[in-house]
Amino acid sequence: MMQTDREYAEALFMLAAEENQVEAYSEALSVIRDAVTDNPEYTEFLASPAVPLEERLAAVEEAFGKMPEYIVSFMKILCENRHVKMLPECVNEFYKLKMALSGRTVANIYSAVELTQEQKNSVINKLRKVTGKGIDPVYIIDKSLIGGIKIDVEGKTYDGSIKNRLKDVKDVILG
Repeated sequence: MMQTDREYAEALFMLAAEENQVEAYSEALSVIRDAVTDNPEYTEFLASPAVPLEERLAAVEEAFGKMPEYIVSFMKILCENRHVKMLPECVNEFYKLKMALSGRTVANIYSAVELTQEQKNSVINKLRKVTGKGIDPVYIIDKSLIGGIKIDVEGKTYDGSIKNRLKDVKDVILG
């Protein structure tokens, strides 16, 4: 299904870029994603084959009719094709495309404890060198790491956590 998410996002992104509305579409998608995430029963309603399609499309129009036209059409297409539950993934893919266009990327940085500003700056500078892009960091505390950090950026994971090192030692011992 991941390919489908990306295809929807790419199609919408191409429209947004063509209309010079990437930022407006991004903001609208954020509002819709938050509304759908905060109201899972609404997603179930839009995805339900028991509810007539016309009723579901009317609900989309009523809820999001003030959004850009292509955003509303995008939501209707998701309903028609029974893919409305993948909206959050589509939005994430849209954001990735937006970030790529702007020469930036998101890095999820996991640590067992809060990093100091100096440590954060050091990590960001290293990631800039590795990726050649600007970095939008997301810092996540994960006490299970015990110590060290783990970074997910551009589909790659760099794991320098103590938890990972202990796992490696265990693998060597057990053969």
